[in-house]
Amino acid sequence: MCGIIAYTGPQVATSILLDGLRRLEYRGYDSAGITVHARKKLNTWKAAGKLRVLESQLPAKINGTCGIGHTRWATHGAPNDSNAHPHLNASASISLVHNGIIENVDTLKESLLDDGIEFQSDTDTEVLVQLLSKIQQTDKLDLIDAMRLALTRIVGTYGLAAMSSENADSIVIARNGSPVIIGIGEGEMLAASDMSALSRYTREVVHLDDGELAILKPGGFEVSTMDASRSIKTTVILTSSNEDYSKEGHAHFLYKEIIDQPDTVRRTLSGRLDTRFNTSHLGGLNLDARELLKTKRIKILGCGSALYAGIAGAQMIESLARIPSDAEPAAEFRYRNPVIEADTLYIVVSQSGETFDTLAALREIQRKGGFVLGIVNSVGSTIAREVDGGVYMHAGPEVSVASTKAYTSMLSVFALLAILFGRTRDISPQKGAHLIEQLNGVPQNISNVIALEPQIANIAKQYCHSHSAFFIGRTSAYPVALEGAQKLKEISYIHAEAYPASELKHGPLALVSKDTPCYIVLPESELLTKSLGSLEEIKARNAPVIAITDSDNKRIDQLSDHVIRTPKADPLVQGIILGVSLQLLAYHSAVALNRDVDQPRNLAKSVTVE
Repeated sequence: MCGIIAYTGPQVATSILLDGLRRLEYRGYDSAGITVHARKKLNTWKAAGKLRVLESQLPAKINGTCGIGHTRWATHGAPNDSNAHPHLNASASISLVHNGIIENVDTLKESLLDDGIEFQSDTDTEVLVQLLSKIQQTDKLDLIDAMRLALTRIVGTYGLAAMSSENADSIVIARNGSPVIIGIGEGEMLAASDMSALSRYTREVVHLDDGELAILKPGGFEVSTMDASRSIKTTVILTSSNEDYSKEGHAHFLYKEIIDQPDTVRRTLSGRLDTRFNTSHLGGLNLDARELLKTKRIKILGCGSALYAGIAGAQMIESLARIPSDAEPAAEFRYRNPVIEADTLYIVVSQSGETFDTLAALREIQRKGGFVLGIVNSVGSTIAREVDGGVYMHAGPEVSVASTKAYTSMLSVFALLAILFGRTRDISPQKGAHLIEQLNGVPQNISNVIALEPQIANIAKQYCHSHSAFFIGRTSAYPVALEGAQKLKEISYIHAEAYPASELKHGPLALVSKDTPCYIVLPESELLTKSLGSLEEIKARNAPVIAITDSDNKRIDQLSDHVIRTPKADPLVQGIILGVSLQLLAYHSAVALNRDVDQPRNLAKSVTVE
């Protein structure tokens, strides 16, 4: 959840470190800091708050060419100057930055306190650097060997970078459960926790695997395992560019990513619509038609928006392919000691490909013999490398913490999977042709929704000062409501809840009043009449009603205070199109309230800790 950047080479390190930290801001953070090797010592600056606070404290000129930097999202200890990274040992001869959580921190700290070591912070990271220092002094080891020994005593997750005053151009990095990526330049080396920090400086990267360490020097790098065996790594060429991390003149990344969705969905669908056989083509699944036929059940796992996409995806697949399908939170799945079945296909969903709970669920399933597909956006990510097969979304880098274009691409992938499973089992070629046509039309329909922005912005401004909001939907509209509530609460800080329309009278209706705007998702379907009954119940309590619909039913207009009317579409893709209007609603609500749209409080883009 935090961000790491490291550099060693011929250039002045400070500017590269600060630029890397700026590119990591989108992940969410509450403090920042850097260490640079200059004048034969480690020079460290760190501060709570945004990066500009740190920059204001830096000298005008820092000549060092080797350094590490960090943006912190607080776990152990409050967000303040003392708890900010980097952390140093008592003699300031070792500096270390760390993502993750050390679970046995109390035991380690107690032992170090008994040895007379004093601590300057409340963090688990300082415990690690003090332990590292003690081992290095006691056993007379160089930094990487001392690190190797220190990490054998650690229980938990880490992605880290460390440097020593004794080595002016060397950086040691290590990984277990939290991503670390090496960037290869000409006569220079970088490392980061995220591709975004590297894209300006290199096209070639190497991903560390869990249990690996590396030492970086300007001339190259060497990767090894915990038992000091050499690891041979494969270079990956970055597909994203420096421009992908630019707002391109827009006020916020979130807005840019919303209006990019016609193009991102086209990329997701590109080359995957098979008009010859009226099906979809997904070559990375590593499953042939016979294996697809053997599937008796589908289980989808994700967190946050990925979970809501999974709920929608399960409905798509079950409806078209008649395979029992469901979705649940990845973290809850692995802790309930699940039964893993040979004829169940497991699908994990993650934008970053590094979501800790989802990765842990994947490993638990595979440990018990299950077959796992992945739907991810980040090429070369841990989940992408560990699944048995999968689909890349190709949505491009998503910088804003709140997911928009990755979410619609997840839904698009699930639609492709539903068509593939359906054509294998239950759907005629004619029905397949219709679905492909509908899916192919989604980008234009999203553009048509974006054209409704002035109306949606006015609605957002009218209700943005409400303390609570309800989002209501039935069956396929329910995950649309879930994601709509998620977007509103995470970027505007308005309390928002989503309910199946059928559940209103079982409790939530008690909270409906004239001060509670209710956003009801009403796709054209055989259940529309029943959904209108729920709308009647809400209106009878004098609550403001905002209908999001692709139906021409006049009763909707009579009962609603506002109607956002989206293009008509097949049930397979209705949720993708309807949902974009709720993204715009959340965005304009947050702007009207002057929120930090791209970096909402307390949240991080990639959740790599438990």
